[in-house]
Amino acid sequence: MPKTLNRSALDRVIAVINGKGGVLKTTLTANIGGMLAASGYRVLLVDLDPQGNLAEDLGYTDDERGDDGAALARALMFGGGVEPIKGIRQNLDVFAGGLQLDKATGGLAVMANKDPDEAKLAVARILEPIAANYDMILIDCPPGDETLQTAAVAAARYALVPVKTDKSSRKGLTAVAARLDAVLDINPTLDLLGVVLVDVGTPSQRKNRIVLRASEIDARKHIAELFNSDHDVVLTATVRHSEATAHATREKGLLVYELDEHVRKGPKWFEIRRGDAEASTLAPQAAGSVADDLKAITDEVVARITAAETQEQSA
Repeated sequence: MPKTLNRSALDRVIAVINGKGGVLKTTLTANIGGMLAASGYRVLLVDLDPQGNLAEDLGYTDDERGDDGAALARALMFGGGVEPIKGIRQNLDVFAGGLQLDKATGGLAVMANKDPDEAKLAVARILEPIAANYDMILIDCPPGDETLQTAAVAAARYALVPVKTDKSSRKGLTAVAARLDAVLDINPTLDLLGVVLVDVGTPSQRKNRIVLRASEIDARKHIAELFNSDHDVVLTATVRHSEATAHATREKGLLVYELDEHVRKGPKWFEIRRGDAEASTLAPQAAGSVADDLKAITDEVVARITAAETQEQSA
């Protein structure tokens, strides 16, 4: 008989997931987690991606405690706990990911042949004993690994799905729906927290702005149709496109709001022009706008979870 799982302990676990890569899953995981931690939440981030890009976003690539996902992979395959890397930021701990997680994929596939449900619950088993230590847990899911994605959503109370506005990117939603359906028998409380439109263009010309706005409206319409005409499924806030900001954050291991703070503390334009200071090469001016976008996403995520919990308590 399978060991009982305390589902209520996992009520604040969010899987950030899409079937495609390049849709800012890691960016959202790192920045939502970082902003929550900065506001006083105790946060755990789980890097379930063999690419391990969360380390670059948070700047712990060279931390000697990083193990390329080896400890997490062992726990997924054989059970037992994982010691997080603590204090990546104040109130922010991380389960490190990396290439070693490829081994976990194979191990869980073998396990699934004997006990499919236990293979799906591998992440949940790791998180359940420590979940009470945190106010929010976010899982950065790999883009194309069905086994690890399934284990992530089997552990989660909510799924948050970033997607670009173009038709090709929206196809990843079909794979997400399949992952969610595959675990409902063992995780009946799993719910879609929402879809986030990301990498939204912001050109300066008015004509192009109109075209892009139409593209966003069209994307919202098609996503709503995919989820039974639920227009609330797409978050109001979006994340704008800024290649320079994305590059700068990973180069320096800073979150976007930290990058923005650097800009604000930097020299003024007139100081640079008269030669009293040098322009910073660290942070693009767009960092402030992207930081505002990510703060709006974070606020909306918290509001949706709070509303869902309030509704459950009153039911």
